[in-house]
Amino acid sequence: MTTSGIPKNKRLKVGNGQISGYISIFLAILCLLGIFCFRYPEQLTTPEFREIYTKESMEILMAGGIVASFFFALLSIILSKKFKWALIGTAIAGLAIILGAFSVEGRAVEKTSWHFGLDWMLLDLLLMTIIFIPLELFFPKNKSQTKFHEEWRTDLMYFVISHLFIQFFGIVTQKPAVLFFGWIGLDQVHAWVQSLPFIVALFLAFFSTDLFQYWAHRLFHTRVYLWRFHSIHHSTKSMDWLAGSRTHFMDIFFTRAMTFIPLYVLGFSSTVFNVYIIFIAIHAVLIHANTRVNFGFLKYIFTTPQYHHWHHCEDPKYYGHNFASIFPFIDMIFGTYYLPGKQWPAGTGVHEAQYPKGFVKQSIYPFTKSPFDTDLNMEERSDR
Repeated sequence: MTTSGIPKNKRLKVGNGQISGYISIFLAILCLLGIFCFRYPEQLTTPEFREIYTKESMEILMAGGIVASFFFALLSIILSKKFKWALIGTAIAGLAIILGAFSVEGRAVEKTSWHFGLDWMLLDLLLMTIIFIPLELFFPKNKSQTKFHEEWRTDLMYFVISHLFIQFFGIVTQKPAVLFFGWIGLDQVHAWVQSLPFIVALFLAFFSTDLFQYWAHRLFHTRVYLWRFHSIHHSTKSMDWLAGSRTHFMDIFFTRAMTFIPLYVLGFSSTVFNVYIIFIAIHAVLIHANTRVNFGFLKYIFTTPQYHHWHHCEDPKYYGHNFASIFPFIDMIFGTYYLPGKQWPAGTGVHEAQYPKGFVKQSIYPFTKSPFDTDLNMEERSDR
């Protein structure tokens, strides 16, 4: 066993063909699922994101993924002298070819009343792995931690569910903003905001959403009924690029609903909105990543892994800090800023409780817990 409690046989071994074999399997699975997006775009793709990418680019990406899968399968054989991982990758890639990976073409999409976000899940997962697996592999903060820690399947399940049900979460989180502000004539506000220079409008989008999310986040830490749900996010002891996905659906609903209020009221242009979504998608993963990169002076402008890891610190005496998602100065304004030089917390997780393992059990857990059975006195938590 390692110091992090991860069995040696589950650690990634560089240079023996294991990593290249996993890459081959991963790319083949993405391509196989991508075929279903081409065949059933009405049900499996997201209208908002279909406007960003083109069918031609996805056709090229599909073909490139299949070729890359075969390449890494061959590399795995050369390095390992074994066919174990390569056979799995080539078998899945072969099935994708049979189903039309090289021949499938995009087409016009009919408007439907519902859909799953399979396209967004696949593209986001591909982008995140390209960025963060090399980052964590070559610049890890915790060198003993692997990409396949004990609960990585649970975190991946959270990632998949939140992306597939993007329409559901999108609709339900917009309801509060529409209900409370829909009756106000906002056309002039929208026109003024959309007339702002792009950089100014983008900063306004970042600041306004982060301010609302700061207070929503802080509320989850200081109210026992809300903390039961948010503590699921803090239960992970292995901070990595998937850890940020571990969020209870009640937490997602409340936090995103608060974030959507300024977006709805101010009515940013589609360009600003799309840039904001892409930035948040990458940045939210970054601040949970297992990387020692400290980003120099930028860590005083934007939140970084070091900054957010302190928010996840398992030691109760450091609770109540670093609630901002983007701008540390928001924590400075409200007295919750904490960044001790180049130091990192000794450990992350929830110090005072043991949480069930698995997506389903963790989703049920907050509802089965007594509302007065707190992990830590919430008055004490809010004062720190």
